Amino acid sequence: MARRRAPLLVLHDRIVRCRACPRLVAWREEVGRTKRRMYAGETYWARPVPGFGDPQARVLVVGLAPGAHGANRTGRAFTGDRSGEFLYAALHRAGYASQPTSTSADDGLLLEDAFVSLPVRCVPPDNKPTPAEVRTCAPLFDAELDLLPRVRVVLALGAIAWNAFLDHCARAALGADVGPLGPRAAFAHAREVDLGRIRPITLVGSYHVSQQNTQTGRLTPAMFDAILARVRHLSTGPESQKG
Repeated sequence: MARRRAPLLVLHDRIVRCRACPRLVAWREEVGRTKRRMYAGETYWARPVPGFGDPQARVLVVGLAPGAHGANRTGRAFTGDRSGEFLYAALHRAGYASQPTSTSADDGLLLEDAFVSLPVRCVPPDNKPTPAEVRTCAPLFDAELDLLPRVRVVLALGAIAWNAFLDHCARAALGADVGPLGPRAAFAHAREVDLGRIRPITLVGSYHVSQQNTQTGRLTPAMFDAILARVRHLSTGPESQKG
């Protein structure tokens, strides 16, 4: 008798097959055809990118969308570009990643107690998904997050990730800080919001790990290490046991 596939794997198959946003489908495939010169000999993934990490994670890292020549090329979130170099090096220093590099989907990288998800699964032109595209992708985002029952801290990389998770909470009735229950907290670096009404979850904000932030000094390794140290404390300390 065949063994049942894990729910996350079944969902990830569904994500990879999605063609719901014509503009994003056209762009991801165009990038995969034209390629960047240094990757001219590679076959691009050029499909939607599912989440990656430990299904039992207490820490959820929410990004934005695949990088054109990173995840859209390699098929794994934050893999194969400068943003991923910054993120996974920091996760390794914090004890969440088995190695500091993330170059391909088969490079042996494992995450422990952390999971990376994206509210938009296809690379958007100019890294700017439309609000309609974010909404269209939301059911896949919700479904993935619903299969991560142990999450206690959500690290949102940027305002789109922050709002996408608050929107998820509103749809799932998880948060006391959204909709008619109270004013929505605006994104800010190092801001924390306790969303524990049904489930004990803390939302933490960080500037995105994009090159425009990391190469200008807006987000430094020391700043991000401090955020991850706080995330570790919140996910393992007394606060995580509330409710």
